Amino acid sequence: MKLNKFVVILGVVVVAGLAFIMTSQKPTEKEADVSADKQVKVGFVYLTTPGDHGWTYAHEVGRQNVIKHFGDKVVTSYVENVPEGPDAARVIRDMAKQGNDIIFTTSFGYMDPTLKVAQEFPDIKFEHITGYKRAPNMATGNIRFYEGRYVQGVVAGMMTKSNKIGYIASFPIPEVIQGINAFGLGLRSVNKDAEVSVIWVNSWYDPVKEADAAKVHIAEGADILAQHTDSPAMLQTAEKAGVYGFGQSSDMKAFAPKAQLFSSVNNWGIYYIDKIQALIDGSWTTGEGPDHWAGNRWVGMADDYLVLTPFENMPDTVAKAASKAAADIKSGANKIFTGPIRDNNGVEKVPAGKTLNDGELFTTLDYYVEGIVGKIPG
Repeated sequence: MKLNKFVVILGVVVVAGLAFIMTSQKPTEKEADVSADKQVKVGFVYLTTPGDHGWTYAHEVGRQNVIKHFGDKVVTSYVENVPEGPDAARVIRDMAKQGNDIIFTTSFGYMDPTLKVAQEFPDIKFEHITGYKRAPNMATGNIRFYEGRYVQGVVAGMMTKSNKIGYIASFPIPEVIQGINAFGLGLRSVNKDAEVSVIWVNSWYDPVKEADAAKVHIAEGADILAQHTDSPAMLQTAEKAGVYGFGQSSDMKAFAPKAQLFSSVNNWGIYYIDKIQALIDGSWTTGEGPDHWAGNRWVGMADDYLVLTPFENMPDTVAKAASKAAADIKSGANKIFTGPIRDNNGVEKVPAGKTLNDGELFTTLDYYVEGIVGKIPG
């Protein structure tokens, strides 16, 4: 997810990847990476604290799922509040020196530091979350967060009375722009008059900035709020003002039970368990192959990596439309980024019948779609 002011122009990137079914078979043709009686050491690097109740909290839930699944076969540790940038390499290196067999780094801005340390410790496996750079001992993984945001757009378009939607965004990196545009596509699929205003707070987790941005949106007439930031501050502000919004990464209903329409929950436990089991049975791989997108596992709602909480605080007609939108995404009936798609100046960017592939979603979305006001920061 994350990197300070990383703007979308990447030549090689991300992704294809279907979740493979977790197996508990013992190694046969391949030699296991760890002996059967050895306790596997697993390290996690967190951007904020699990107390953010958002992004990092979801990763911590995933770590707890690992503990429940493997029991005393694994021992886990984590370091929290690790800033993105060069100092992250020191933290990751320390975890490698502590004897961890596999290390998960959970923020986009850890990509280059993770790659650097992976090259220094070729016998340790590294997993970078939301990035695209890989090495023989470094894999990458991501969730199609934008799928949930399309459903959010459908709900927002049907719920709004002012036709003004406020969106709070973190940094202009590919996955954030994907989410904004998916939201816009969902919005305009049900409401051709509604518009989305975006405020960039240039932070992943800053409750004060998030709350202030929410207040600005509300003052400008927005009656539905969305976010790609990590705290419940936006929803709490929405509840105080009597408007609605969506939770991010984790279920935030407890913080704003009258305002939350639903949350998009990141279910990392499946990924972590699969990758640790692969390490144990000797099948761990980066997935590298002739297709340069193949090294990423990028999955979403169809594989339960992205889970939507119950639809609440909305009429039955809206809940039914949201359920239909989610079902169509899961089944593949709605690929979301299928043309015709126009930018907010009316210029056709994706022709009818074409669907943007994973790589194109990371390299070509340098524009807002119809319904999103303004321009992407340069």
